Amino acid sequence: MPIELKQSMKLSQQLVITPQLQQAIKLLQLSRLELVEMVQEELMENPVLEEAAPEEEEEVPGDVAKEIESEEGSDKSHEAQNEVVANNGELKEPKEFDWENYIGTYNAPGDEARSFNPEDLPAFENTATKTTTLVEHLEWQLHMANLTEEEEEIGATLIGLMDDNGYLTTELEEIALKNSFPLEKVQRTLKVIQDFDPAGVGARDLKECLLLQTRFFGTERPILETMIRDCLHLLERKDFLAIARKMKIPLETVVVMARVIGEMEPKPGRPFDGEAPQYITPDVYVKKVGNEYIIILNEEGLPRLHISAFYKNMLSGENNGNKESEAKGFVEQKLKKAIWLIKSIHQRQRTIYRVAKCIVDTQQDFLEKGMNFLHPMILKDVAEKIGVHESTVSRATSNKYIHTPQGLFELKFFFNSRVPSNEGDGIAAETVKEKIRRLVENENAKKPLSDKELADLLKAANINIARRTVAKYREMLGILPSSRRRQLY
Repeated sequence: MPIELKQSMKLSQQLVITPQLQQAIKLLQLSRLELVEMVQEELMENPVLEEAAPEEEEEVPGDVAKEIESEEGSDKSHEAQNEVVANNGELKEPKEFDWENYIGTYNAPGDEARSFNPEDLPAFENTATKTTTLVEHLEWQLHMANLTEEEEEIGATLIGLMDDNGYLTTELEEIALKNSFPLEKVQRTLKVIQDFDPAGVGARDLKECLLLQTRFFGTERPILETMIRDCLHLLERKDFLAIARKMKIPLETVVVMARVIGEMEPKPGRPFDGEAPQYITPDVYVKKVGNEYIIILNEEGLPRLHISAFYKNMLSGENNGNKESEAKGFVEQKLKKAIWLIKSIHQRQRTIYRVAKCIVDTQQDFLEKGMNFLHPMILKDVAEKIGVHESTVSRATSNKYIHTPQGLFELKFFFNSRVPSNEGDGIAAETVKEKIRRLVENENAKKPLSDKELADLLKAANINIARRTVAKYREMLGILPSSRRRQLY
């Protein structure tokens, strides 16, 4: 069969992801802080973009608002393609439009959105002091321990090798060999560090950590040391009868000593968390005014953009100082990029508002009564209601937070699976977890509820759930099994 080249024509349809579409998708999934950072970078790189001063802001004329609403209706058929696609992957760009007035619209996407007032925001702590780290705390005590220069060097090495929990995870022989330290001095210096605050620091394992903390006890110390050294596995299972038989002491004594050990700190470095607290700024606020829930987009800190009048005049011919085609082409390119950025930000804010509005409309009972009334939702539900693709909803809810009368939640929190219920529509998985948590909180500590008993109680409340599902939810909540929750005192 001979090999030959042929030309043929083929007609096909495909979605072309233009740079503008890529930018809109990227903006949609950015968090609020990332968006502010990206806008600041664009202000630095694009001379056509300028940040409007508060006194320069103008109200949006009525005809502009109507044009935005008409644009929203014309784009609806294309919102399944991330709400920014028009013919051939390009947005239609009006020939004559007042872009300076259009800028203000992305802060209020339509008549339904409310204006943002910082005084309406709930009060929250926005300052934090630097905390002392575990290494700093131990090094301060090391300098006060009256050690030799070599011992201080050994001590600083040992402290630097401890993990965040205060445990020394490297063998002493390896430390001595790698740093050319005498092994005896390394062991002696470690003993000094193990007397530092917090109690138990410098231990090699959990057993040694608990034994170090027994030095503060008097007559009870021998019993505590024996129990920790020989019966730690029985303590974990709370098998107090086996401990009493093994140590030949009364059961009441075992219960008291177990309670003392239970109050010891297994991770001495836990109070010294060097990470600064991370404060979350909500992207959306929900406030109740009368019988209606109002949605407010958080625009605080987001620069208000407009097009530079100087470069607009240059393109319109009013500025006769620069007519070179190369310079004009550069300005046109930057102007188009600036317009696309403004449109994309407006589209992002409008999409977030519509997603939040859909969530609020669905979760009215949750906003009124709390976690037990959370309705199950999936991405498909919201996507169908607002006429977009599921991926658009996923991007719009990624790393976004909403402040409600019930507290601060990530937008993705409201999307959870449905658990079968005898009442028909089912119940949200988060509501089931909350019911399990409350049942465990109110159980008899001497006879805790097993997973089977929890499943039976939930079925009595018209929630059909298997025992293994209860176990999975219990583990997700960080609740121990019933055998390890049992208490004899």
